[in-house]
Amino acid sequence: MTAITQHATDEVLTLNNVEVVYDYVSLAIKGVSLAVPKGGMVALLGANGAGKSTTLKSISGLLAAERGEVRRGEVKFQDRSISGLMPQDRVKLGIAHVLEGRRVFEHLTPDENLIAASAVRSRHDAARNKDRVYSYFPRLFERRSSAAGYLSGGEQQMLAIGRALMTQPKLLMLDEPSLGLAPFLVAEIFQILSRINREEGLSVLLVEQNAIAALEIVSHGYLIESGRIVMHDTAEALKKNPDIQEFYLGGAENKNFRDIKHYRRRKRWLT
Repeated sequence: MTAITQHATDEVLTLNNVEVVYDYVSLAIKGVSLAVPKGGMVALLGANGAGKSTTLKSISGLLAAERGEVRRGEVKFQDRSISGLMPQDRVKLGIAHVLEGRRVFEHLTPDENLIAASAVRSRHDAARNKDRVYSYFPRLFERRSSAAGYLSGGEQQMLAIGRALMTQPKLLMLDEPSLGLAPFLVAEIFQILSRINREEGLSVLLVEQNAIAALEIVSHGYLIESGRIVMHDTAEALKKNPDIQEFYLGGAENKNFRDIKHYRRRKRWLT
């Protein structure tokens, strides 16, 4: 996959030929290049184990906790290399990462969870940001005094996104937000993400296996397979692509994308 060559002024995030290794040996992602435009919504699609979560962690700086590191390539945020920054410094720059699994403080209420995640010290500003989160997620306001551990899976996912918004990010990254949720909840959460993007101009990088839902709200998508980007196009083009339809939109179970018919004939995707 060739490196991204778009102008930096158009992008909030770029990855250029990034390679990640675990335990100094295992190569997890291999020359990944992608870009998220300012105010844009982009999806990173792929099967389980394809390298999606590792790609996000290379951006948020969470690889070290899993004995991983960026061995080659460059991660740039707002035209600045961030490869050497600690995770907390990346948060201060405006990168928010909602991890897979709806990780919230279960013994705290939604109110307390949001305040704990606040990036501002002023009580007035924190309260204003909290009200903003509740305006997007009225379900959380209704449950604001309940322990987060008693919230439904969808409500916990909303809370996880709300906690990220309390850091006042410029880039919101979400790892499998639809995982384990009923389709109507997925639709509701994705509609809210679209609203946040539209009203605040917040850039979004969405990692998903649920291609059907993801491609409805993003403008562009990347497909990652075995640690490599094998396709990049507009959401509309990806939805119409026959191989994407067969593998992701048509339920080709237990099949690797490389095994889909016509793949070898279309090897230009990898150049």
